[in-house]
Amino acid sequence: MPTFTTADDVRLHYTDTGGPGRPLVLVHGWPLSGQAFARNIPAFVEAGLRVIAYDRRGFGRSDKPDTEVDYDLLADDLAGLIGHLDLHGAVLLGFSMGGGEVARYFTRHGSSRIAGAVFSGSITPALCITDDNPDGAMPFDGFQGMADQCAEDRDGFLEQFVTWFYSTSDGGLQVDDDVRARAVEIARQSDPRMAVDTILLWATDLRADCHAIDVPTLVIHGDGDINVPIDKSSRRMADFVPDSELVVIHGGPHGVNDSHAEHWEREIIGFIGSAVDR
Repeated sequence: MPTFTTADDVRLHYTDTGGPGRPLVLVHGWPLSGQAFARNIPAFVEAGLRVIAYDRRGFGRSDKPDTEVDYDLLADDLAGLIGHLDLHGAVLLGFSMGGGEVARYFTRHGSSRIAGAVFSGSITPALCITDDNPDGAMPFDGFQGMADQCAEDRDGFLEQFVTWFYSTSDGGLQVDDDVRARAVEIARQSDPRMAVDTILLWATDLRADCHAIDVPTLVIHGDGDINVPIDKSSRRMADFVPDSELVVIHGGPHGVNDSHAEHWEREIIGFIGSAVDR
């Protein structure tokens, strides 16, 4: 698996299917890695896309430095990968907390290399309830409580979180248990400290970053998502990204890329073909 080195000497692992197709860069959610998209990559390649997936610093097989992180740093890591591969006309896909990297990328690096964006189950535009953001999901104390739980009982927290990841309130687990177990195995590759610290990043206000997005945008979300409720996130995106389309996967949990893989892949491929390649 190839690596590239960031400006602060952190090695990030990535995969690149290569080829002449439009680049699709996949940014994973918490607490997983680029391996979370293993089931989806073949369909994207078959559609003619060049697919790049990487492991965020502190996760998967990437380095686990003892440094503080914020979305500026994580977006710069994404930009470093794009520059390293000299990508142009790319589509960025941010899954869950990966939506933060994608949104912040536009604020810090613009869209000169980017042709489209996809937000799947994303934490955008702003999950934290504040005086000027009453429509968020919960106050900061809620995010702090989750971080504290992860710090106190990491294995138990990961098991519960990944189960929610693939479950809905009405239907329970929406994937085979081997899919859930594999995700737990990937999650355990994360650095314990980084896993705790990045939970707090979910409270980041990304509304201004969303306003900076100036490319065609697909927002896709399962309406049974327990981890990131659709009404507190994706249903709000049109207020900040006018050139966006919302696709709701009915009965879908957070991990719709596995539970409803064919539907999820079809919507993304269709969006790239109709909105980006038009």
